[in-house]
Amino acid sequence: MADTLSFNQTLRAIAEFIEVAIHTILYVRQIYPPDLFVRRKKYDTPVYQSRHPALNEYISGAVKAVTDEFVLGNVDKVVVVIKDKDHLALERFIFSVKNMIQVQSYDKDTSVQDAMTPATLSQYFRSFLIKLTMIESQLGLLEQHEENSFAIVMELNDDKVPTVRQDKNPPPWVPADQQHTTSGASEDSQLHLLRAVDTGIINLSLAVQESGKKFQKVVSPDPKGKEKEKT
Repeated sequence: MADTLSFNQTLRAIAEFIEVAIHTILYVRQIYPPDLFVRRKKYDTPVYQSRHPALNEYISGAVKAVTDEFVLGNVDKVVVVIKDKDHLALERFIFSVKNMIQVQSYDKDTSVQDAMTPATLSQYFRSFLIKLTMIESQLGLLEQHEENSFAIVMELNDDKVPTVRQDKNPPPWVPADQQHTTSGASEDSQLHLLRAVDTGIINLSLAVQESGKKFQKVVSPDPKGKEKEKT
């Protein structure tokens, strides 16, 4: 019988998956030209990875900083915000994490009884990514603009604050623009749950939230007083 996941295995696997998913989100929502990406294979499914060193460094650095807080149990959500040229949120891809069990530090590399196996978790990650690559059919095309951009936002649990760095390097996080966060979403935003998995150690779900600003961009008033979609 295959060994079940340990806490540290689960944490590392989720962090790696989030990094892979961020690259895929940027590709499928066309934040950068398609030729900036190379097609690879991960979790037995095709994925897309940026070929731009500076972009890759930014993403990996952000995920590492998330992981540092994740280890401490501080993280509630990781949000990839798609922004327009005015830095207004159009879409939020929301990775929600929740520790389901408490594990002592000396036990974090020990397999957890009743947790899933690494192979099973990889199959779940595959289903997440397949859903992401098909997201255009659910969300439609974004209005393409060369100044569209993205940001990675970390939302902490209510009683947590970011860890203070002990070295002289600048902190990896700055306060987020409120309207980029999930709490800053307008009442006319729409939330779609894409996938969720309970590993037996940490719960992970992925949802996408379309902002009211996005709907304003794709709907215009009809001269006769009705609304119609732009073509």
